[in-house]
Amino acid sequence: MKSIILAAGEGERLRPLTYTKPKCMLPVAGKPILEHVLLAVRDAGFRQAVIVVKYKQDRITSYFGDGSKMGMQLEYVTQGSKYGTAAAFATAEQLVNDDFLGIAGDVICESADIRALVDAHRKHDGLMTVGLKAVEVKEQYGIAEVHDDMITGFAEKPKESKSNLANASIYAFDAKAMAEMAKITPSSRGEYEVTDMIKSGRAHAYELKGYWLDMGVPWQLLDANRYLLEKMCDKREGRVENCTVKGKLIIEKGARVFDSYIQGPVFIGADSSVGPHAYLREGTSIGRGCDISDSSTIKNSILMDGVNAKHLTYIGDSIVGERVNFGAATQVANYRFDEGTIKSLVKGAVVDTGKTKLGVVVGDDTKTGVLSCVMPGKKIGSNCWIGAGVVVENDVPDDTAIFVEQKLKTISRKK
Repeated sequence: MKSIILAAGEGERLRPLTYTKPKCMLPVAGKPILEHVLLAVRDAGFRQAVIVVKYKQDRITSYFGDGSKMGMQLEYVTQGSKYGTAAAFATAEQLVNDDFLGIAGDVICESADIRALVDAHRKHDGLMTVGLKAVEVKEQYGIAEVHDDMITGFAEKPKESKSNLANASIYAFDAKAMAEMAKITPSSRGEYEVTDMIKSGRAHAYELKGYWLDMGVPWQLLDANRYLLEKMCDKREGRVENCTVKGKLIIEKGARVFDSYIQGPVFIGADSSVGPHAYLREGTSIGRGCDISDSSTIKNSILMDGVNAKHLTYIGDSIVGERVNFGAATQVANYRFDEGTIKSLVKGAVVDTGKTKLGVVVGDDTKTGVLSCVMPGKKIGSNCWIGAGVVVENDVPDDTAIFVEQKLKTISRKK
């Protein structure tokens, strides 16, 4: 069996992070999401994968190449003008002539569940086996009703449902499924949906037993990051000098941390420098080539490559794009006075994140001035300037500069 991995999506709900890269290439625990997916697929026994690409596809193909570094054989196909999951799978039709595994390129799951799903599929002659996962908020997912291991009903984001089993975007398909996909007509959204096959009455169900997360909004990256860091083993290839380290520390070759306090799990990427007097708290991933120093604190955050936070900066529960530079004493607020859950704008709609702690999401190449501050749950786009003393209380679009205008009053002190 081959696997087909869907990685063509743009990830608009993850803006501004996806302004410069596809969502499957956003890093969690030191690796792109797609790399974690591929590792899970490989560890489930698959050595051949077809990756369906489109949006900024060069970022994917140049990073993974032929897959040999991962012990896999990778092929790529570009999704055409048709949209939707069925259209994406159908793009790889010429490269698959047997049963196959299908999985979204932005889900974190366990390899054991992938193996078990495929084993369950091999025990029957149905069209497909669908991975399902019990969820608390049914309104965010496609929900399946199951009877005797068969999916008997399916609804997208229902307000009411007898079931809480969400479509996990992990499938085992029979070889004839490709021909069935060719018969699918566009949905009301104008997309060709695999869910039409799930509704056909010929889909079996497998309920995932382990961890699963579909990352559709920025704060879910923090959840996945924390989970993956907890799974990693302490590994110190870089230099750790005169530090207090509690919990797991994963530090890559060429990185250095000195005269600082680390409360793991924490990941520090290659060629990064941390210290002196930095405080890295649990759930933090520092990318490659970063500089964190001089009494700066990073807590439960993802900092991508090339980030600088050198002087008295606080960054909590945040996701920071590449090459962002924080001016001295920049402060990220991550908690409301009323202790309520934090709201965030997603594609123009206000969404309750369900989190009481959430900082800022920052796009690539943005700079903040000294003594600037960001309120909880706000987003700052790519290539922005946030001037000295600015308090960011609303989302900032890409390519925007914001400055404070002062009105000075001068008084003579001569007697």
